[in-house]
Amino acid sequence: MRTATQSNKLISTQMAATADRYWQRLQDSAAEIIESLTAEQQQQLKLIFGLSDFIATQLCRHSQWIPELFSQNLQQLDRQAFDKELAELLASVTDEEVAKRVLRQYRNKQMVCIAWRDFADHSELKESLLDLSALAEALVIAGRDWLYREMCASLGTPSDRNGNPQKLLILGMGKLGGRELNFSSDIDLIFTFPEHGETQGGRRSLENQQFFIRMGQRLVNLLHQVTVDGFVYRVDMRLRPYGESGPLVVSFSGLEDYYQEQGRDWERYAMVKARVLGPWTAESDELHALLRPFVYRRYLDFSAIESLRKMKGLISQEVRRRKLTDNIKLGAGGIREVEFIVQSFQLIRGGREPALRTQSLFASLATLLELGQLDYLAVDELKNSYLLLRRVENLLQAINDDQTQTLPSEALDWQRLCYVLNADTEMDLRERIATAMSQIHRHFGETVGGNNEEEQTETWTQQLWNAYEDDHAQAILEEQGIDDERLWPLLNSWHDTVVRRTIGPRGRETLDKLMPKLLCEFTNIAHPSKAFDQVSKVLDQILTRTTYLELLCENPGARQQLVSLCLASPWIAQQLAKFPMLLDELIDPAQLYDTTSLDDYGSELRQYLLRVPEDDLEQQMEALRQFKLSQQLKIAAADVTGVLPVMEVSDHLTFLAEAIIEQVVHQAWAQVSARHGVPDYLTNNEMGFAVVGYGKAGGIELGYGSDLDLVFLHNGRQAGQTNGDRPIDIGHFYLKLAQRVLHFFSTRTNSGELYEVDMRLRPSGASGLLVSEIENFGEYQRDEAWTWEHQALVRARFMFGDNALSIRFNELRAEVLQSPRDKAALAKDVRDMRIKMRDHLLKVDQDMFDLKQSSGGIADIEFIAQYLVLANSHQHKRLSFWSDNVRIFADLAELELLPLASAQALTQAYCHLRDESHRLTLQQKKSVLPIADVKPYTEQVEAIYAEVLAE
Repeated sequence: MRTATQSNKLISTQMAATADRYWQRLQDSAAEIIESLTAEQQQQLKLIFGLSDFIATQLCRHSQWIPELFSQNLQQLDRQAFDKELAELLASVTDEEVAKRVLRQYRNKQMVCIAWRDFADHSELKESLLDLSALAEALVIAGRDWLYREMCASLGTPSDRNGNPQKLLILGMGKLGGRELNFSSDIDLIFTFPEHGETQGGRRSLENQQFFIRMGQRLVNLLHQVTVDGFVYRVDMRLRPYGESGPLVVSFSGLEDYYQEQGRDWERYAMVKARVLGPWTAESDELHALLRPFVYRRYLDFSAIESLRKMKGLISQEVRRRKLTDNIKLGAGGIREVEFIVQSFQLIRGGREPALRTQSLFASLATLLELGQLDYLAVDELKNSYLLLRRVENLLQAINDDQTQTLPSEALDWQRLCYVLNADTEMDLRERIATAMSQIHRHFGETVGGNNEEEQTETWTQQLWNAYEDDHAQAILEEQGIDDERLWPLLNSWHDTVVRRTIGPRGRETLDKLMPKLLCEFTNIAHPSKAFDQVSKVLDQILTRTTYLELLCENPGARQQLVSLCLASPWIAQQLAKFPMLLDELIDPAQLYDTTSLDDYGSELRQYLLRVPEDDLEQQMEALRQFKLSQQLKIAAADVTGVLPVMEVSDHLTFLAEAIIEQVVHQAWAQVSARHGVPDYLTNNEMGFAVVGYGKAGGIELGYGSDLDLVFLHNGRQAGQTNGDRPIDIGHFYLKLAQRVLHFFSTRTNSGELYEVDMRLRPSGASGLLVSEIENFGEYQRDEAWTWEHQALVRARFMFGDNALSIRFNELRAEVLQSPRDKAALAKDVRDMRIKMRDHLLKVDQDMFDLKQSSGGIADIEFIAQYLVLANSHQHKRLSFWSDNVRIFADLAELELLPLASAQALTQAYCHLRDESHRLTLQQKKSVLPIADVKPYTEQVEAIYAEVLAE
């Protein structure tokens, strides 16, 4: 039989009987309170009595709370008031037993309210978890502050060497740290204090550590001890340094030493959720900054996955040993697996992605979706499944304030869960829970994995990696149909070298797991030895950095990309070896080959830099280099695999450089202007500073590893000073800015130099000013520049700066290029410069061709374009517009200054030779080919050169 309630839901007979029993008890002790309630309130109260033994027991014992509960709005709970209310209740308390009673009764009253809201479905799960966490935090801090006040009065105030008071800081771990505490949970705490010193103001001084150890012992007792009012929280201190054998409280320096020297993987996992409890202070910041390097590595840390697997394995063993069935926390697909999934990403990527350094599981899931680490479906399934399991866990515990994660064995408790969760029967609810756990376990397998059985790698590759005899190894290769005589000698020689390297037991174990998997990738390659030769050079550089070995071990996609890209391009192999952080780019092939749109490099870089603190110069410089390297790798990968047309490679490399120039100037500006202010005449965020690209940068023709030919200009012609605290002359200001920009480019960090910058094309070359005022630059170009400098100006292009400067530079450039010239004298100057350049730079064997400097090569093509622009721009002004050769030749053909066939021949030869240059760079070869390979192109160029620049 079922009984109807006012909510139109039905409660079971057992629930109704339980409610009646508690109702009778309340009537016996507090009939007048029942009589004061409305009929609706009585019905609500009776329903809650049927749902929760904890609520019923507490309200029968403290019936005076009932009117208060109804007088406050049960649909809202002011968690912000906990601290204030506790402070008022403890303000006049001087006896520890009274303090215990105050804390316990406040805890029970608020827990009744939270549980009521849960059972009556007045709050979402996230709100309940926040309420429970805020309550726990308020109780812990109230206890701490009361004890501190009492102990300072009798023992003196702990102080540092300068006499500043020291306080006990409490790290909330686990779900308390993440503000996701469940209803009847232990709380894991770590006690610490900032500095050693002694108490001051007591009868005799006491070392700070001794004071805080006594205080910590009393605080644990204050919270943990069971009295007639129960307990506040079960306190677990085993996560502290050295566990139960370590001191109860250590200083910041003690914590730092321990985690640097002895911190273990499981402690890193625990520290992900660590949070200083109570009001935030400078000491809270200091403590979190101190712990961050231990928890979050600066590189991608795939060792975390193996550690989490081992922890999961130990938990699974414990579940089997204790015969735990129906455990929604520790079982397969339980709550713990969701935490492992999220925290594996946090530990792996948190060093590079500050947004992941959050204690909140929900916030981390949202960030993982944003970063593309988990797709929408995975996040949705994990989140909803987790919410269901946490809701079930919370309700289970709120039934009788029991610390349990096991599904009920009693029919009554199933009926209670079904009632609150709108399930018709126990089987319906079990099915929902089973579906949620199945989804979680599937995602756990995909991200963390870790079946207890050993992974079955390819047997033959294990045998090959462990082979010692040549005959045995060759037999294995023949059996697999691999006909490559060099593979085994190379592999064997490398194996012998590795054996002698000091890479530590974990590194060796990971390498032994990785190599059989990696050797599988060579199976379908025509020349496995060629691929292994390049891949082994990458492995040489990461042998002592186990986290990168683990990255490759854990990611089949990364292994495949490593082999295919190293085979396609030794240059890429060298980049990966020099900068192992680029291995992260190989994990997701879809992203690797999805090159950034030409227009998006600037915004992508701005987004990338948002992850780095603005005031951390070192990290900003490192981030710029990492962005350049990762984008360059994506361009190269798309290039060698044919995803990106060769004609677009230079465009991408040039626009990437432009985006970096923009950020470098902004950062240099911020530093110099913070110190000296800015010129007074600037408005609307202007800088009055410009960067002009020459050569390949100006011609939009950058290659891999190209340097940047730059000229800096400013518009600070008038006299005056900057408006900061340390004013300097305007010219001096722009000089400092230019120096700072060059410093940003040239400084070597872990990720190398940003770009090599060549400033020799500035007015007066190496002896000239580092930055020129723009009108002076124009005067120099008009009155003093040599012909070769005007040739260089043809290839000049405005790359960064204020709009007014851009307009003025283009006017000056056009004016200089459009100046009338004697064609014969111009042709002689151009020819002489070409001969001089060839004599100085061409060093090649007789039957070989230097793509740039040999006769008929790239330089000849560029000189033809430059000559024709300088010779004809005064009559055809449009010729002074473009800075790249392809469009210059198109204009020359259209203006009939060059026969169409000649323009096409020059363009084809130019593109072909540049393509070959890119290809040779990626093969790490000199830009030299046999003359026969390029003759069809170069003969045409030589003929046109002789015709255009004839004496």
